[in-house]
Amino acid sequence: MNYKDKTVIVTGASSGIGEALVRVLFDRGANVVMGARSEDKLKNIAHSIDRKEERVAYIATDVSVESDCKGLVELAVTKFGGVDVLICNAGISMRAIFDDVDLSVLHKLMDVNFWGTVYCTKYALPYLQRSKGSLVGVSSVAGIHGLPARTGYSASKYAMTGFLETIRIENMKKGLHVMIACPGFTASNVRFSALTADGSSQGESPRAEDKMMSSEEAALRILKGIASEKRTVLMDFNGRATTFIKKFAPKFLDKMFFNHMAKEPDSPLK
Repeated sequence: MNYKDKTVIVTGASSGIGEALVRVLFDRGANVVMGARSEDKLKNIAHSIDRKEERVAYIATDVSVESDCKGLVELAVTKFGGVDVLICNAGISMRAIFDDVDLSVLHKLMDVNFWGTVYCTKYALPYLQRSKGSLVGVSSVAGIHGLPARTGYSASKYAMTGFLETIRIENMKKGLHVMIACPGFTASNVRFSALTADGSSQGESPRAEDKMMSSEEAALRILKGIASEKRTVLMDFNGRATTFIKKFAPKFLDKMFFNHMAKEPDSPLK
């Protein structure tokens, strides 16, 4: 895709994959509209790439709040005249088995991961239909097969997938491209802010960051998928293998997922 003069909204833009998307999109000529909870972080990113803020706009956005999502879309329309691409990237994770988890944690994940996508899509959709643009949800391999000790995360990503697939079908005659991107474990801040059983922040990731895909690589693969109008982007071998094995040996996949996650340091799985 030629992003020159295209207006792209990115949620969760203050770090990780979101920040990487912002920087690549700006380099490719896009007008970038950033949303995240920390306005200070957004301001720092904006000034690092475009001090005059001619092709960058930002607003503090909690995607679990409907009015914040509406305001983010309105900012894009007011400053740049429309929306060509919406990338729903904001998300949080969790790490606890369902036996132990407080149900408020699952509500929080659904509010951010699922409802954040719904709210942003609702207000951006008329402009995306007008531009025949792209709607993108950053899901996960956990949205393809249930990930143990991540019940709320998997549930919210499954819900996102079902929602976006339905939006795709409803708009199949309107020229709207809908894509679901499924990273595996990625070196981003989503795990550091993961919630534990009582809703407190995990603080540190139990996984080795140097063995994961970088946020920059994930961002490039998402943008390549948009350019190719992909329906789904499986970013690594694990994602492709999960999809394949699920079709033919789902019980075996259950065992693989359990054994893999049980090997994490301090895993809640027994």
